[in-house]
Amino acid sequence: MNHSKERTLSPVRKLTTVAVMAACAYLLMLLEFSIPIIPSFIKMDFSELPALLTSFAVGPGYGVLVCLIKNLLHLPFTSSSGVGELSNFILGCFFVFPAGLIYRSKNNKKGALLGSLVGAVAMTALSFFSNYYIVYPFYTNFMPMEAIVGAYSALLPAANTLPKALLYFNVPFTLFKGLCAVALTFLVYKRISPIIHGVQKKS
Repeated sequence: MNHSKERTLSPVRKLTTVAVMAACAYLLMLLEFSIPIIPSFIKMDFSELPALLTSFAVGPGYGVLVCLIKNLLHLPFTSSSGVGELSNFILGCFFVFPAGLIYRSKNNKKGALLGSLVGAVAMTALSFFSNYYIVYPFYTNFMPMEAIVGAYSALLPAANTLPKALLYFNVPFTLFKGLCAVALTFLVYKRISPIIHGVQKKS
């Protein structure tokens, strides 16, 4: 993943990359799905993948921009008055920005792995506070906290308070989601890097 031989991207190509990646992230966000072992209102998607790729290929600020655009595009379809999108944006920033920043200073495969893992851990840690202080207080406008916690405790009786529910379900889920994005990034990055950077691999 060393880009030392690749030419610098022009501003137009950077913006084009952001636009394409944001569109891909938005489409992946629409393809969310539930996982049987967690409450059905927690959805899995792979929309962080294009943002992480952009953060590596173009820069951490552009990865954040992808996170912003995909959530703005998703706002017309929100079921949370934008609160879910706000949380998704915050978590996405904590994922892709550290990853891109570390990769910028250590421009190789190890740097990409370290950066993406640090980003995944940062996103996971922040997810507890994001859910506790932003997301679930909003959802209590539509569903009593007892019902929310009850959905968790029905799956695991020990998850009988919101902090426990978040620790037992949401935090591991967020880490799993981040690690999936890391794995997928390493699977596809080498294939699409020449396309993003507008260069051809040496034969």
